[in-house]
Amino acid sequence: MDQWRRGGLVVRDAVIGDLDAIAKVERDSFPQDQVSRRSFAYYLRAPRRPVIAVTVDDELAGYVLVALGKGVRSARIYSIAVDPRFVRRGVGAALIAAAENFARRHRREAITLEVRYDNTPAIALYEKCGFRHFGEHRDYYSDGATALRYKKALAPRSAAASPRRPAGRTKSQHTA
Repeated sequence: MDQWRRGGLVVRDAVIGDLDAIAKVERDSFPQDQVSRRSFAYYLRAPRRPVIAVTVDDELAGYVLVALGKGVRSARIYSIAVDPRFVRRGVGAALIAAAENFARRHRREAITLEVRYDNTPAIALYEKCGFRHFGEHRDYYSDGATALRYKKALAPRSAAASPRRPAGRTKSQHTA
């Protein structure tokens, strides 16, 4: 992926040096149901580089973790969060666009995510980015809350399209 700029945002592959900042954003965003620091360390070292970061003035503003299951046609936004100091500054949209580009590069036809039923800002962002509600998981979160399932079909990247340009906004199970 390397990196690209959008306004004052820099979108790039996350690196192991981002681990502390990613873990802090995760803790600050999700009081329960957190991705563990150990899991993030694993994903940051993974060969497909499934963790994408957005920075503002060299400070981590948010991340997205994208899962690519074997033998499936869709990618999944496993976790996405924006540092509360950077909410409503386009970080969530940039992360979603980067996740979509990641999925396209790995030849996925769609991207899915789960979002807590009462996370209205995230739901609004996902819908604005073209995600459509298609189901739910009852008792998904540790407190028994329901997760809404969202999906977006991904058009194949055209030869003229830049692989590094964002398309929209989002926020998943976590905070965007």
